[in-house]
Amino acid sequence: MVLIGGLIVLALAIAVFQGRRTPKGQPDYVALGSSFAAGADLGPLQRGSPLLCARSINGYPQQLARRLHLSIVDMSCGGAVTRHLLEGGQVFQGAQIRIITPQTRLVTVTVGGNDIGYIGDLSLLAARKDDTVFGWLIRTFWRGPKPDVDRDYAKLDRELRETLRAIRTKAPRAMVVVAAYPAVLPQHGACARLALTPQEADQMRRVGDRLAAVTRAAAAAEGATFVDMNKIGRDHDACSADPWTRGWRDAGAAPFHPTARGAQATAAAIAQVVGERMR
Repeated sequence: MVLIGGLIVLALAIAVFQGRRTPKGQPDYVALGSSFAAGADLGPLQRGSPLLCARSINGYPQQLARRLHLSIVDMSCGGAVTRHLLEGGQVFQGAQIRIITPQTRLVTVTVGGNDIGYIGDLSLLAARKDDTVFGWLIRTFWRGPKPDVDRDYAKLDRELRETLRAIRTKAPRAMVVVAAYPAVLPQHGACARLALTPQEADQMRRVGDRLAAVTRAAAAAEGATFVDMNKIGRDHDACSADPWTRGWRDAGAAPFHPTARGAQATAAAIAQVVGERMR
């Protein structure tokens, strides 16, 4: 018991140390957001980044920085909700926007899915069909996904707008790009790869579409550039022949998240609009 307690304390100390450490580098480009930006399970983690953030060297921000030849400070973190960008509090970290300076030229934002339980509910819906202890626990104790009317889209809209205004205050001359989550579900029906029924896919498709709509409206209201990966990636859902997002089965450690091709496509789509504006 003493050994286990010591290991827990050590793990907590490491998490605190890593979380409180501010990434180094010239913040010409600052990336903010959740695991869809961090590039969960897309290869090696960025050196010195918090382990719990799952911040990959192959996430779209890193690929975008390489395309544009910009120095990047990537603040994205798996599990982040919008208030973590503005206020911090996630795994002992400060606000993600804290690294932005008046000299920052580009800021990208991809967030919102965790605020409304989008990817979490997709994963639980799929996992409860598994013949495992975890699947049994979900079937036994989980009441199912929230009805759409109970998801707080208004709060997401409000906090995203506040965050975009704060970014503008810290970097008045920066180009701010809000990128929607790439499409996960096909436009109709489901497939074996998802481990969802057609009815479950229909319900969660509405959540994904509304998430994109709220994100689009907030970006427009605050003068940010919106890159609609939900629309751009519509033919590259997890059921497609060329998926930009994973399903549940054989998805590795990050189901319903971008594939390497999805991260590459997001970087390319943003690079196109950024290149036109920053010339």
